[in-house]
Amino acid sequence: MKRALQKKIKHATRPSSHTIFPNRRRSGAHKYIFVIGGVMSGVGKGIATSSIGTILESRGFHLNLVKVDPYLNVDAGTMNPTEHGEVFVLRSGLETDQDMGNYERFLGRDLTNADYMTSGMVYRTVIERERALEYGGRCVEAVPHVRDEIVERIKAAAHHNGSDISVIEIGGTVGDFQNALYIDAARVLKMQHPDDVLFVMVSYLPVPGTIGEMKTKPTQTAVRDLNSYGVQPDFLIARAFSSLDEKRKEKLSISCNVRKDHIISAPDVSNIYEVPLNFEKDGLGDLLLKEMKLKPRKKSNLSEWRAFVNKIHSAQKEVNIAIVGKYFDTGDFMLSDAYLSVIEAIKYSSYTQGVKPKITWLNSKDFQNGKASLPTLAKYDGIIVPGGFGETGIEGKIKVIQYARENKIPYFGLCYGMQLMLVEYARNVLGLFGAHTTEIDPHTKHPVVLVMPEQKKILKEDRYGGTMRLGAYPAKISKGTIARDAYKADTVEERHRHRYEVNPEYIKAFEDAGVVFSGQSPSGVLMEIAELPKSAHPFMLGTQFHPELQAKPLSPHPLFSAFIKAASQK
Repeated sequence: MKRALQKKIKHATRPSSHTIFPNRRRSGAHKYIFVIGGVMSGVGKGIATSSIGTILESRGFHLNLVKVDPYLNVDAGTMNPTEHGEVFVLRSGLETDQDMGNYERFLGRDLTNADYMTSGMVYRTVIERERALEYGGRCVEAVPHVRDEIVERIKAAAHHNGSDISVIEIGGTVGDFQNALYIDAARVLKMQHPDDVLFVMVSYLPVPGTIGEMKTKPTQTAVRDLNSYGVQPDFLIARAFSSLDEKRKEKLSISCNVRKDHIISAPDVSNIYEVPLNFEKDGLGDLLLKEMKLKPRKKSNLSEWRAFVNKIHSAQKEVNIAIVGKYFDTGDFMLSDAYLSVIEAIKYSSYTQGVKPKITWLNSKDFQNGKASLPTLAKYDGIIVPGGFGETGIEGKIKVIQYARENKIPYFGLCYGMQLMLVEYARNVLGLFGAHTTEIDPHTKHPVVLVMPEQKKILKEDRYGGTMRLGAYPAKISKGTIARDAYKADTVEERHRHRYEVNPEYIKAFEDAGVVFSGQSPSGVLMEIAELPKSAHPFMLGTQFHPELQAKPLSPHPLFSAFIKAASQK
């Protein structure tokens, strides 16, 4: 049995030198809660899953949260952010859906590779096993083989984490062709462990403007769709513009065969961090435990969480932050989800300092083609250029960075934002005309940023997925720098997602011209943080890594906090 589980572990994760599984011990029957969407996507399954994890852990249980993405990509790393949103990188280096970021932020800890699953991972494992004759020559089919692989991965994730309860969010909406096997896997698990599996549907109740009445019919239809899979929801989380009234609860209870007290009202809130507290008001945590025949191990204590939410409401002074990126426009709509972790990191550091962030999204392409004027940037207290890839909008970003440097506007560059900060400095301070990153100009005379040597072969072989410098790496922090003042530590560990690095041949030229490389790899070869001294600029700092990936509500990231402090003093 142990060898079989180890095999599942191998197939459930991508090998990484940073992969860590706690392997905690647990006692009693393991419990599973499946979170399934109804009516439409984007109504908050991820936040509901995160909140359930938060309130149950506050009662003394150890949980693992699992995100299921039904797409055939092996991981989220090859998807366009304007279509799918942010790619969240785990400590291990696995590139995942942005909901994994929500899980980590709400739980306040790192998650493992086993907590993420895509159809690409599942099908690849099944095909590899078939090629190795592990199915004994049988005809390999979606049912039962793919479905059973899903069941085993869910069990393996619970085993890895040593958790008491697993909360599994199934991506998409009931009725989608892509997630049918996952719902069937949940049904099989329920059949195997009838007392240990619960189903929660997060559904939407619209209020059509011409009618002015909250309608339950779409949710009734969604529940009937779920019933057609052989699954009956135990709880309904009713997302709507406003709270559900008793009439709507009664209607849903009768039509959907769900107990009235198991219908949880989830109205729109001003910030997502109120959701666990609202669930507590409705007693969701106690109801879930009662349904699973569990007793709380301790009295629920969300005092720190409440204190954080109170800071959100009490913040008065505004700090105006501009995020200059290129992944915002999608048709006629603005998609800020491409930079979700950056936005949340700004919020955490702002609220803990008693200020309210006013975030403006600026498209770098507008500064490149002249639609936006650089002097308009003067009204912002701070500017962030986040990560990204490719040449679109790059010259616009470089213009913005130059304006921030020359006009002493606090600037924070993340990954690509640091690389372009150095490109701008090389051109306009070092006088290296045409300096660039070889990602954009492979033939530049001054390649101040270039592809890592070990990456050249990978790119020639067209191997793009999961091949960047990914996951957590250590960095040494120099004394007497902005970074050291922020971290208050000699060595830190941060998460990466990139292929290009600062060219070592130009490091001395940068340092002679005033740039301080305050964070370096232990070998001293890779430049992790670049900054200008405070005597030259109030805050001009870039990181090769992505600090936003480790920011959490109750533990803001120190570099974001230093940036917000500088911006608040502008």
